[in-house]
Amino acid sequence: MFGGGLLVCVFAVLLPGSRAQYAPDEVTLLPGMMFQPNYRQWSGYLQARPGTFLHYWFVTSQRDPVKDPLVLWLNGGPGCSSLDGFLSENGPFHVNDNGATLYENKFSWNKIANLLYLESPAGVGFSYSDDHQYKTNDSQVADDNYQALQSFFAKFPSFTQNEFFIFGESYGGIYAPTLSLHVATGTAKINFKGFAVGNGITNFDLNDQSLIYFGYYHGLFGEDLWHDLNKDCCEKGRCNFYESLSENCRTQVTVAFDIVYESGLNEYALYLDCAGHSRFHRGYEMTMSHLFKKYRKHPQTHIFSNRVTSSVSMGEVPPCINSTAQMNWLNRGDVRKALHIPDKLPAWDLCSDDVGDNYTTLYPTMKGVYQKLLSLGLRALIYNGDTDMACNFLGDQWFVEDLGLEATTKYQHWIHEAQVAGFYQKFGNLTFLTVKGAGHMVPQWAPGPAFHMFQSFITNGSY
Repeated sequence: MFGGGLLVCVFAVLLPGSRAQYAPDEVTLLPGMMFQPNYRQWSGYLQARPGTFLHYWFVTSQRDPVKDPLVLWLNGGPGCSSLDGFLSENGPFHVNDNGATLYENKFSWNKIANLLYLESPAGVGFSYSDDHQYKTNDSQVADDNYQALQSFFAKFPSFTQNEFFIFGESYGGIYAPTLSLHVATGTAKINFKGFAVGNGITNFDLNDQSLIYFGYYHGLFGEDLWHDLNKDCCEKGRCNFYESLSENCRTQVTVAFDIVYESGLNEYALYLDCAGHSRFHRGYEMTMSHLFKKYRKHPQTHIFSNRVTSSVSMGEVPPCINSTAQMNWLNRGDVRKALHIPDKLPAWDLCSDDVGDNYTTLYPTMKGVYQKLLSLGLRALIYNGDTDMACNFLGDQWFVEDLGLEATTKYQHWIHEAQVAGFYQKFGNLTFLTVKGAGHMVPQWAPGPAFHMFQSFITNGSY
């Protein structure tokens, strides 16, 4: 027994259908794992550029690692760790509330695919650079991730033959398409088939504009505020909620914005309670700092912090997410050793202040990137839990409609276990899909439908 967690050895035997891979990174035991996994896993580092190393965690498919697709998963922020996706969303196991033991995730995406989780950019989680300089931007991150991918395939060359997909969540709405363009047009031999974005930021203006409609039609504003928003922000049937020069409009939008993000609602899942009550969390602040930028007096300042003053009123900031168990487990010395994490690195956290505070967004919209990728014949999926208010479904739906693609199916429902699971519409090789009742982290809050969606997309099957 170590710290209350059992050690279960995962002997480095060749499971049926698997192939010998990069031995130094193989994880042969994990503290707290009280079951025998039927897959292999590796944890280590991929070099992005000289002196810059990104931590990866790779698990093989439970079905057929040789033939099943390889999927890269990227969480967003920017500055937040993809291990959150592993340990609370779609990975093969999650951490119990005690922070000491692990339990199997029966809806793990590695049931049917090989999964690669990458902590990006450097400074996030266990990733680091020798110079500790973590100022970066969208283009540098895409370059680094592409180099890291090539480093991965150098360690695991046999997986270059597997179909490859990239999934991004939240600010991964920027990461996934920009990296996809590198992969699709680069010289590396990768069997790239498509990409997907879950509750992602795709167009900042559309995300902000649509949030006002989302809030009103979900009963958050009331008729008086809605009347004032229309009176002060709309002219000749057109409303501008995201960059109006009218001071009255900006005032009304700020009132609406405060209701959504500062009243105590769970901004990631409208109908779920706010975990942690009023405890402040930087991950929340970083995500929210990218919304309604044009209303800020100090655009480099995060408005959702009790430590700064801005044009938006301050109140106690709920995180609405609870990552305590994952943090406690990942920061155990025996866990870090098992994952081959250097002793010199600081404690793991969900999000990095250094990265988030020094990140520069270069793309106001992903429209041009999507058009290039779709013209290459790649499959694409934009999916949204329909109760999220950080990156709401309506903004992403408008983004898809703005691409100018011809619809190839009608807007229709899809079924999971004899129940309506959401709605979808196809536009050639792009699918827009909603997940009913789910929030920002779809695989966490709707694991069954999320797995159904994942399987349908990577197999190019029907929903």
